[in-house]
Amino acid sequence: MITSIEEANSPESCIEGVCFKQLKTFPDDRGFFRELVRHNDPFFAEGFAQWSHSRMAFNTVKAWHFHHKQIDWWYLADGAIHTALYDNREESPTYQRKMEFIMGEESIDERALSTVVRIPQGVLHGCRVISDLANLFYITSEVYNPDDEGRLAFNNESVPHSWGDPAELIVAENDRRDFIPPHPRKLIN
Repeated sequence: MITSIEEANSPESCIEGVCFKQLKTFPDDRGFFRELVRHNDPFFAEGFAQWSHSRMAFNTVKAWHFHHKQIDWWYLADGAIHTALYDNREESPTYQRKMEFIMGEESIDERALSTVVRIPQGVLHGCRVISDLANLFYITSEVYNPDDEGRLAFNNESVPHSWGDPAELIVAENDRRDFIPPHPRKLIN
């Protein structure tokens, strides 16, 4: 389990093309201010196409997703999620490397990273909610295209990961099946 941004970005831990941005929080009596992404951040060079919000309940699992063209940038606004990334790109120097980390509020899990994470094409990604609720906001480099989003079932045996007891998890039907879209995949950092 990765517990720091430095570890997440280290060559020994990181998956090729995955980047973490350490966020700075400025608290005061009213709450806090936190800047997430600037158009000129080096890890955001591909640009903006869509901004989405996923509100999820405890023990919801969304996995395994990947894209041929789209890049994702994830930020957890509140709550906590156990996040896992798995490099499924045979052409990648980090092929079959897995990264696990907690995103969200330190008050829920002291290991939680305050970060925006960039998830490149071909990298399987998923999460399990470990708080009562979690609000995931994500920017994508492409407008949603069902022919670009691939899936492996959340419990697919080709991915060395367990989200926990399936009887206790909330998993949508789409995350219980495999779907490989027809686009050829290219490694883009």
